[in-house]
Amino acid sequence: MLPFRGMPYGYPPGFCYPLTEICMYILFLLCCRHAWKKGPGSMAYLLGGLGFGLLLEYVNVSSSGAYVYGKFMVMFGSAPNDIPLCIGMGWAVIMYTARLITDALGIPLWAAAAIDTLLAINIDLSMDVVAYRLHMWHWDWEGRTTVADSLTGQWFGIPYGNFYGWLLVVFYYSVFARLLEKSRWTKFTAWRISIPLLSILISQVALYISLFPLADWLKTFGVTSMHRFVALLVVFSVMAVIGCRKRIGGSVSRLPLVTWLVPGWFHVYFTCWFFGAGFYLENQWMTFWCIANLCVGVVMHILLHRHLSRKYSNLP
Repeated sequence: MLPFRGMPYGYPPGFCYPLTEICMYILFLLCCRHAWKKGPGSMAYLLGGLGFGLLLEYVNVSSSGAYVYGKFMVMFGSAPNDIPLCIGMGWAVIMYTARLITDALGIPLWAAAAIDTLLAINIDLSMDVVAYRLHMWHWDWEGRTTVADSLTGQWFGIPYGNFYGWLLVVFYYSVFARLLEKSRWTKFTAWRISIPLLSILISQVALYISLFPLADWLKTFGVTSMHRFVALLVVFSVMAVIGCRKRIGGSVSRLPLVTWLVPGWFHVYFTCWFFGAGFYLENQWMTFWCIANLCVGVVMHILLHRHLSRKYSNLP
């Protein structure tokens, strides 16, 4: 018997979830090692991303009976509202390594947060399609009259609202952390350590407003989650382009290996499952976008790393 109605795929091989989880732990430990060397502020930002990710996922599964996680080795909470530790770690390493890149670029705050967000959503657009079919997490489309098929609804079975939420989470956490770091109290270690917690609290308020009152108000004008998602993508892209033309300095140094390993692992790992599990046979457009998104990710990181390498090589 198949795990979910409307999904033609059974559970993946037994090694899939443990392998995914262990790889996530390794990436998180590598980021911890790097953050520890950078100082308490960096470590706090990484751990704050972990806490924020776990909190978001807990609220998501608790408030929506249509969203559940597969069973990983380390889970928090009681079924069916339990969440995997590795998912929070995934949030943390994606946001942490994206910020390492934008900090090195030396661009204005708002543009840096926009690029953080674009780097993160590039990963999620490919990952969610595959992880959903591997039953790592599942959206229940039953009862949603606007969607005919759980594999073709919205973004190949993934609600656009999920991507809209990803954009907001990464952007808010990045923006509020950077704004708080501009305080005159930043010279105190205790303040630097507390910044991620304050960022999470402020981000939660902003998220609530964006996802509920604001979204409900926009619905009265026919603005759907897809419209909001696309609009934010355009806005953040414009902010990134404008910001890159207004460089304000920043630390010029070689980017650490984790800035390659984290996005590289997510893209390669889930692309391998996409083809290895036969998902590419399902929909030609889905396959096209999966490959296109992978290429976009590769090009973005190569351009960013090449630019930073040139800046480093020009140092006296």
